[in-house]
Amino acid sequence: MAINRREAREAVFTLLFETEFRRDETFETIFETSTENREIDEDAYIRRVYFGVCENRDRLDEIINRHAKGWKMTRISRVSRSILRLSAYEMLECEDIPNSVSINEAVELCKKFDEEAARPFVNGVLNGIKDEIAAGGHA
Repeated sequence: MAINRREAREAVFTLLFETEFRRDETFETIFETSTENREIDEDAYIRRVYFGVCENRDRLDEIINRHAKGWKMTRISRVSRSILRLSAYEMLECEDIPNSVSINEAVELCKKFDEEAARPFVNGVLNGIKDEIAAGGHA
């Protein structure tokens, strides 16, 4: 049974969140054991975005830091960090996903998994990234 994009995005989020705690394991190991344990279907979006975020984490963090006024990545909760990285990656690398959809889906993930206070912060950071991309910035 195929999963829809929202379910796939949530699966990527949970993988990224889990990666925050399993620093001594390879991304491939985390992906294999997590998808097997949770019975996540093999999905091209999940694989592409999870590994894309992991492989580009430093670049994504740098971009997020530019727009997280006064917040360092280490101060941002693991939940918000995972959501921000996921959405920033989609905006930068997934041309088939409109930036507004990526931001809206990030806010929906916040509603489900993060504190209420995180929503405006995540929304503001991602809108800053969207504006930088629209202005032809180096994001």
